[in-house]
Amino acid sequence: MSQDSAAVPDAARKLAARRRREIVAVLLFSGGPIFESSIPLSVFGIDRQDAGVPRYRLLVCAGEDAPLRTTGGLELSAPYGLEAISRAGTVVVPAWRSITQAPPPAALDALRRAHEEGARIVGLCTGAFVLAAAGLLDGRPATTHWMYAPTLAKRYPSVHVDPRELFVDDGDVLTSAGTAAGIDLCLHIVRTDHGADAANALARRLVVPPRRTASDLGHQRYLDRSLPEEIGADPLAEVVAWALEHLHEQFDVETLAARAYMSRRTFDRRFRSLTGSAPLQWLITQRVLQAQRLLETSDYSVDEVAGRCGFRSPVALRGHFRRQLGASPAAYRAAYRARRPQNGAPEPALRPERADRSPERERAALAAERFSAAALGGHGLAAEAVDAGRPQPEGYAARLPETPVGRGAARPVLPGQRERPVG
Repeated sequence: MSQDSAAVPDAARKLAARRRREIVAVLLFSGGPIFESSIPLSVFGIDRQDAGVPRYRLLVCAGEDAPLRTTGGLELSAPYGLEAISRAGTVVVPAWRSITQAPPPAALDALRRAHEEGARIVGLCTGAFVLAAAGLLDGRPATTHWMYAPTLAKRYPSVHVDPRELFVDDGDVLTSAGTAAGIDLCLHIVRTDHGADAANALARRLVVPPRRTASDLGHQRYLDRSLPEEIGADPLAEVVAWALEHLHEQFDVETLAARAYMSRRTFDRRFRSLTGSAPLQWLITQRVLQAQRLLETSDYSVDEVAGRCGFRSPVALRGHFRRQLGASPAAYRAAYRARRPQNGAPEPALRPERADRSPERERAALAAERFSAAALGGHGLAAEAVDAGRPQPEGYAARLPETPVGRGAARPVLPGQRERPVG
């Protein structure tokens, strides 16, 4: 589900006088995918006042020296350079061309300066990597394309990466998941600025739903079952598809390499170049996600879940599950069921009085709080590993601060508790 910010960030900044929120700068780079780049251009660059959509002023800015070549060999010429960002109250960075490349320093400086002066900064899909490189995601929740979430979390461990959201609104910094989720985030921005009627009118013009959620899309299904565009036509696609269909079996990366007719070393290198993730960590992540689904939807014991997800023992499941999701499988199941609305009833209060709870309920409530932003879906977030001295896999490396029970004034782990309808 998408996540809205219900609270203003601690470091909220006043918008500089020369900047106006309705002036939107879109930062384009050479090699960027044309679809993601076109989303903010279409949403903010067309006058639809006749349909009841307030007008934005669009500034298309080149993030580096021209010419800008996009997918399909098209060549673009942006009418503005980085200097135009100084007038914008909203700056959008569409998908970055490669998660292995560093963004231009001049563009990062322009983004930092815009943020310091109160501008709203938006990253679509892998545009989150640009925001992270600028230091704008430090200590914040964020999302990106699910296939690249482990890489983002490993490279920027201070970012709380959540690949299960369509978008994350943290006040003055917003990020969206892959590809079409950028439309959801742009509609959310219009809704925030001008209300639901304007956003709904724009959605009708674009012929898209005004609000989508992960559950509407079966997001948990395609999150881990689909293949990214980069691998879809590659010979490895068949091997990856086979692995996803046989997660209940015990096999390792050597088995996958053999199916691809490659050495382990070649397979590792090829897999990482296509997905941004090591094959071993990818396989572990898929098994944990499968365990998460079974814990949510079945009454299998933890031991049975371990066996049905290909783990060699329940101990292995518990260790990997805790590292990726920050709680034991049993605590996660209890938290999920505690937070799940029953028969349309409102969700229970986050923190009832301790006197009304047994120790077992206290532990479940604490686990539920840690997963409060997950509501029905769960998160790909991680807390501190159980053994700090043990080498950690390169999974989701985001860290959630522990919130002691009874400290009601503490800031929520993730901004944006779902207390109102979300986009």
